[in-house]
Amino acid sequence: MSILAGPSGRRAMRTDSPRRAPGRSQDVRRRKRRRREVAAAAAFIGPHLAGMALFVILPIIASLFLAFTNWEPLKPASFIGFGNFGALVKDPNFQRVLLNTFTYALGTIPLSVGLGLLTAVLLNRRFHGVAVIRAVFLLPTVVTATAVGLVWKWLLQPDGLLNIGLHTVGLNGPTWLVSSKWAMPALVLVATWQSFGSNMVIFLAGLQRIPPNLYEAARIDGAGAWSQFRHVTLPMLSPTTFFVLVLSVIGTFQAFDVVLLLTGGGPGTATTTLMLFIYQEGFQIFRQGYAAAASLVLLLIILSITIMQLRLQKRWVHYDD
Repeated sequence: MSILAGPSGRRAMRTDSPRRAPGRSQDVRRRKRRRREVAAAAAFIGPHLAGMALFVILPIIASLFLAFTNWEPLKPASFIGFGNFGALVKDPNFQRVLLNTFTYALGTIPLSVGLGLLTAVLLNRRFHGVAVIRAVFLLPTVVTATAVGLVWKWLLQPDGLLNIGLHTVGLNGPTWLVSSKWAMPALVLVATWQSFGSNMVIFLAGLQRIPPNLYEAARIDGAGAWSQFRHVTLPMLSPTTFFVLVLSVIGTFQAFDVVLLLTGGGPGTATTTLMLFIYQEGFQIFRQGYAAAASLVLLLIILSITIMQLRLQKRWVHYDD
């Protein structure tokens, strides 16, 4: 610090500060900018993380805990170990529900994936109105499950539009939703109609990534349309097909809303899927511990199938362009 005389004769005090090096000044500005970026990122991510912790992570932890208790609302919970899982194994309704769920999945996944692939191949070309046709096929995916359920419930009535169409070609339509024989095929039909459009969009994206020179080389070698599809399209689409299969398995095993709206799991338990069984046990019979154990079984089933898919994909999925 020094004392200097100004032009007016007054004395002024001046603090002699050390001259900052340019590199240090830039470091300070860089740290300030980084702190602002971190604060902005936290402001955007924070609400999402809080919501995920509150509505996803905490319920999962609570479900894991409840699966080992006999908790029912308004009653204290007590730890019963693997008692719920033992009861599930012996429960004939649960065995029927598992059979229904696998039947539903085995019926829906091949149809949805196959129809999505076929539609994508047919629409992967340029012609007038192709965008409109693609949008029409995608429409069932974006329609709410409630609307889908109400429309198909009307179509599948004994005197509904589907049976009227069958009658015009000389066939007697069944009682789709109240017959233990036809209720499950009706659900598979509706689920396929609802999901193949999204598969079509994913397959279209995969088809448009295939280099055209591969098809040109195949044609020069004399390959026909079927050979090109078998030896070029299918191998190049294998990563896309694998992705669609994983999504389809996860979505199909969690089938709930359309099943509830169309059949409610009936007649009897003919169409009760595992998700609907969990809902009925947890929120209609109020056996929360039993429902939590069933939900853990569902998690293990999906996890096991996904791990099996990941292991098997090394044999048939080709990632090289």
